[in-house]
Amino acid sequence: MTLFDSILLGALEGVTEFLPVSSTGHLILASQLLGIEQTDAHKAFEVAIQLGSILAVLFLYAKHLMTDKTLWIKLAVAFVPTGVLGLLFYKHIKALFGVETVSFMLIAGGIVFLAVEYFRRDKAIDAGKELDELSYKEAFMIGLFQSISMIPGTSRSGATIIGGLFLGLKRKSAAEFSFLLAVPTMIVATGYDLLKHRHEMIVNDWSMLIVAFITAFVFAFFTVKLFVGFVSRHTFVPFAIYRIIMGLIFLYIIGNLPV
Repeated sequence: MTLFDSILLGALEGVTEFLPVSSTGHLILASQLLGIEQTDAHKAFEVAIQLGSILAVLFLYAKHLMTDKTLWIKLAVAFVPTGVLGLLFYKHIKALFGVETVSFMLIAGGIVFLAVEYFRRDKAIDAGKELDELSYKEAFMIGLFQSISMIPGTSRSGATIIGGLFLGLKRKSAAEFSFLLAVPTMIVATGYDLLKHRHEMIVNDWSMLIVAFITAFVFAFFTVKLFVGFVSRHTFVPFAIYRIIMGLIFLYIIGNLPV
């Protein structure tokens, strides 16, 4: 992996981690185009740089997290399904990492988003419950939605946002809970992957990891702020269309669509 590759992957991670378009899927697809082999070490690299994006969320929502103790409990409750299922099916999940899976899940997720927005078409953009109105039961249900995102290409943020919308949250509230839920989820996932593959990552990997980490933090910081402003005024339809187009493009590239 070159310095250019690490910067590109870091920027891609920072931009896509909190958008409902699958950051993991984009990293897998980008790595494929860059000719980077999907080894266990590189998969760990892709997971590890997500911590840079998570750090951006901690910076942006530090005050909220320090003043709302019940929010931490809700996040813990929401993390349980993914934590348990991830631990039980880790090897099976890793086996799914591939361009074909990502492409199909991008398309499927886009269709689901279109369906959700269609059924919400008669509601005002800012209609729904605030974040502090979310119950523990509803937090757990959003966690169930998040567990689906263990399939590459689904999008962790996309799955949790859809879950939030189904439960009646405002678009902004659904997005913000998704951001915050990423904190415990990605810290645990990253820590586990790095511990498991620590012997496979050579010194050069660590230097490239640091570069990608910093890049991801910077891009995520600004992306989160822009995204929250966007969903406060618009629907998720543009992201749904983007997912479908990207999925079809990559299916075409890997030869699963006729020329």
